[in-house]
Formats: sequence, structure tokens, C-alpha cells
Amino acid sequence: MYGTRGRLTKDGIRLHEPADFAGMHRAGRVAAAILDAIGVRVRPGVSTGEIDAEIERLVAGHGAASATIGYRGYQHASCISVNHVVCHGIPGPKLLKDGDILNIDVTVIVDGWFGDTSRMYVAGSPGRKAERLIQVTHDALMRGIEAVRPGASFGDIGHAIQTHVEGQGMSVVRDFCGHGLGRVFHAPPNVLHYGRPGSGPVLEEGMFFTIEPMVNLGRPETKVLADEWTAVTRDKSLSAQFEHAVGVTAQGCEIFTLSPAGRFHPTWG
Repeated sequence: MYGTRGRLTKDGIRLHEPADFAGMHRAGRVAAAILDAIGVRVRPGVSTGEIDAEIERLVAGHGAASATIGYRGYQHASCISVNHVVCHGIPGPKLLKDGDILNIDVTVIVDGWFGDTSRMYVAGSPGRKAERLIQVTHDALMRGIEAVRPGASFGDIGHAIQTHVEGQGMSVVRDFCGHGLGRVFHAPPNVLHYGRPGSGPVLEEGMFFTIEPMVNLGRPETKVLADEWTAVTRDKSLSAQFEHAVGVTAQGCEIFTLSPAGRFHPTWG
């Protein structure tokens, strides 16, 4: 047991009870199943707005609620970030072209628990640089997850991601990070995807948070467009992102957002 339900650490991070893991698994499974189902819709000639409309239907079909519709005025069931869009891309009429890469990010609420995950897709066939970017980003996420265990620090997670990405000649975005979640969408801690080993808060059983590295082929700098949502690479280089929600256990961690159909990586097809 983790002590009094809802206890906060000195860093303001909530420690959840063992029973809470089941709720997070239910929410994460729904979010992941939606991303499994949407893959067939990602193809040249389809608009990101059409993809989002289908995601909204899928959310309702699962008996879930969208966490993003109405969040700070946002009106869509997903964020869809294409090519040099780093995150928070707004779905709309733009048609996908052959070779476009895109991140689709979905957050649902199931029985009060938030399931938050994103993954990469390709419309048609990716270029070699894009394909390598996707692979490096995926591997960076998994290296970050491997660093999760009680007694480790959040800096250990960021360091594992950063060293892998920079070792491949790419860069980690600094302007956005992962976050705590559970019965709320965003909570402490900020989960940085770069850092020094041993720095930051120490991980404890019962912490729930996302790890969601954004990796650029070029430099790490970003800018937010006039819509106040869409973040893009300043040098217009391609960007990729993968996201899982995890919970810290006595042995390491559990991933709440595993793909039920094994379709987390775009090469599944």
C-alpha cells in the first residue's frame, strides 16, 4: 500500500493506491484501441478533419468522453501534427499527401480516469529520413520507460531519452514535456525528456505520468503559431513523437496505453 489515499510527495506529486492501476488500465486501453482503429484512415487524400471526426465517433462508441473537446476552448477529439508540426496540431481540411508523417494524440476519460497516448502514422510510404526519425523517437520513448523504477529520478528518464536521440544526430524538444495524470488531465510532475542522471524528484510507487518525447531531425527550437495551439519546428525540420502513460510499481512500471492489437509502431501493417 502507498499510505493515505491521495497523499502528495514533497514535490506535489500524487501517489495512487494499487486499486487505481485498474482504472488507468481501462482508460489507457480505450485510448490505445481508438488509435489502433484509426490507422486504416491514414492515407493520402484524407483530411486531418476527417480523421478527427472518426476519432470522435470512436470515443463515443467506447462509452468514453473526450478530454480535449472543450479543454481551454479546444474543439477537437485529437491533436494531429503533420511533418514539421511538433505537437497540438489542429485537425482541419488539409489533405494528407504521400509520405506525410503524423502524430495522432488522443486523451479519453473512462470512469473518471484519463487515458492519454499518441503515436506516429505514415500516409503512404515515408522517406528514409522520416522513417529513421520515427524509429529513433520510438526507441527513445522505450529507453525512457526502461528507466522508470522506484528510487530512480526523473532526470534519469530524461537522460536516457536525450542521450539516445543526440547520439543519433537528432534533437529533443525542450519546450514541451510529459506530465502527471490520473483523475486529472495534467498534474505534477513535469516530465522532461532531457536531463542529468540523479536530478529532479525521486520516483515512488503509485506515481502516474506520461512520457512523450518530441524529436526533431534538425534543431530543437519550436514556435507556436497564431492559433495559440500549433507548435512547429523553427527550422521547418521534421518532428516525431510517441507517448505512453505509465504507473510506477515496486518492480518498475506498468504501461497503461499498450496497443491491444500491437499497432503502436507504424510498421505494424
